Amino acid sequence: MAIKNAVQFIKEVRGELSKVEWPKFNEFVGSTIVVLFLVCFFSIYLGLVDLGLSRLAKYIFAEYGG
Repeated sequence: MAIKNAVQFIKEVRGELSKVEWPKFNEFVGSTIVVLFLVCFFSIYLGLVDLGLSRLAKYIFAEYGG
């Protein structure tokens, strides 16, 4: 029974995947470049925010900490 269900599931997945409109190569490359740019941008941004907040915390603890 489990094998029958697995085979049926695979057939349904293949049917659904055939309905998908896959992106053209240019769209794929363009989207990939945008994603990579945004990941780099936000990585740098969050790194700078983290650096600033850690320096602020060190200053506060050095100035007002016990």
